[in-house]
Amino acid sequence: MGTVLQGMRHVQWHELRHAQGSASQVPGTLSRIAWGDAESAEDALSDLRAWIAAMAVFDATVATVPFLWELAAVETVRDRAGVLGLLRAVLAHAHHPEWAGDAHRAVLAGRQTAERLATDGDPAVRKAAGQLLAALGGHVCETCPPE
Repeated sequence: MGTVLQGMRHVQWHELRHAQGSASQVPGTLSRIAWGDAESAEDALSDLRAWIAAMAVFDATVATVPFLWELAAVETVRDRAGVLGLLRAVLAHAHHPEWAGDAHRAVLAGRQTAERLATDGDPAVRKAAGQLLAALGGHVCETCPPE
């Protein structure tokens, strides 16, 4: 995987917050999704869902979304469908006056990746990408002006 998640080192995670506090553990959690076994990756996705896709978003959500797109595009990631589902959850459930718009725009920015994944060889990834594309196409909220 060589360059996967290399950009994480440029983020000051300890200065960011998520729903349960400091985002300093987010890089390790993303790494578990990238390289962990199935159980570890599932646990990591569950943790991230609670931290960044709860009913509110935080600055850590905005910083994490580009890495989720990166993981969704890497074929060796065990649960790419779960990663796409987490991106859909950020778009659907993430509301906070200060960060929601940025978080939503970060998810919307990955539309090309979702379009590519909609033709992926893995049926679960194709389905999750299709669901995310539908959410992207139908996204309307107070923090995101219409295009």
